[in-house]
Amino acid sequence: MSPDVSRDGSRDVPADSSHALHSPVISWFEEHARDLPWRRPEAGPWGVMVSEFMLQQTPVSRVLPVYEQWLARWPRPADLAAEAPGEAVRAWGRLGYPRRALRLHGAAAAIAERHGGDVPREHAQLLALPGVGEYTAAAVASFAYGQRHAVLDTNVRRVFARAATGVEYPPNATTAAERRLARELLPEDESTAARWAAASMELGALVCTAKNPDCVRCPVARLCAWRLAGKPAHDGPPRRGQTYAGTDRQVRGKLLAVLREAVGPVPQAVLDTVWNEPVQRARALDGLVSDGLVEPLDGGLYRLPQTRPQT
Repeated sequence: MSPDVSRDGSRDVPADSSHALHSPVISWFEEHARDLPWRRPEAGPWGVMVSEFMLQQTPVSRVLPVYEQWLARWPRPADLAAEAPGEAVRAWGRLGYPRRALRLHGAAAAIAERHGGDVPREHAQLLALPGVGEYTAAAVASFAYGQRHAVLDTNVRRVFARAATGVEYPPNATTAAERRLARELLPEDESTAARWAAASMELGALVCTAKNPDCVRCPVARLCAWRLAGKPAHDGPPRRGQTYAGTDRQVRGKLLAVLREAVGPVPQAVLDTVWNEPVQRARALDGLVSDGLVEPLDGGLYRLPQTRPQT
């Protein structure tokens, strides 16, 4: 593939080339896709939505046990909505980025109130749910309802960057050019488009990985612009690393761990024992309160949130 660069910096992909990608990638997916619980018919749209919230910035191996426990406890959105938001934070455990738990709880409450407890089918209705952005709305509409949407996660963006534009990594943030490319690569047929979305994502997760891509196993290696160009090294802005040790994120996680294990409100003195640097500890606790993940009470006590935010 040798796409032409357009004025906005994106690349026009010839129709015959984009079509040539669909069949081998989807065929590869049919043979090699992992058997994941949210891909099974019994998962339903709610199971798909829960998985999409959990899988953001979190590997499948860590999500699986929490996902199973979550669906066993809250098999429908209304079941989660009936609980205090702090229970969602508690059940989230150590998946990280716990604001996702609050957002999922808010989405469940809105589904129960606005849609009779059923995850809506329409992309616009999904996008209107609290905590649901463009990616999640497209993913649920595609994976749960078989609709035609461009689903751009990190894995898909990397596949498209290499196969279609000939660079090793996509930009740090999704660009308009990437969205345009994704639309150009999207099959016209709705069911094929939904399979393509899942297949290209799985290809990025299993074969076209960030480090050590396994080009020998790639079903479209002969078409990959990056491979055909000799696999040029990344020459864009440095890729963002994800540090954790010693950061406010680590302190927040330690504070939340104490509150998740507690059966009642926790005194400030107990929280003070989790981190020995008082300024950072106070900053992290203030951030948790500001984010709605912790509720302060009179007498220097703290607990997971009990009050449902307005939807």
